[in-house]
Amino acid sequence: MSQKNSGNKIVFSTNRSLDISDPKIEVETVAPQLQTLYVSLERNKGGKIATIVENFQGSNADLETLGKILKNKCGVGGTVKDGIILIQGEKRDRVVELLTAMSYKVKKKGG
Repeated sequence: MSQKNSGNKIVFSTNRSLDISDPKIEVETVAPQLQTLYVSLERNKGGKIATIVENFQGSNADLETLGKILKNKCGVGGTVKDGIILIQGEKRDRVVELLTAMSYKVKKKGG
């Protein structure tokens, strides 16, 4: 079921062809030069710091690939879930450097 709530767009529909959460629908990845990614630091429940990359516009497979590249280049672990890349540790400057080298526009969030 689809739910949208802006203007005169669909608010609710039982039409399965409109289901935007359908995993079979492949999202086209936007070119790196046209994307602005946000990199921030976050303190997890255990007090550990993680680097977060948000606002990626593209397929889950491409997001997974980007996450894997960043984890390998930083030499740390991490995960990709809910449309974000989480890198273990305080690696914000290194991640910004890597993403910039890959032609992404990057903005730091937070302090």
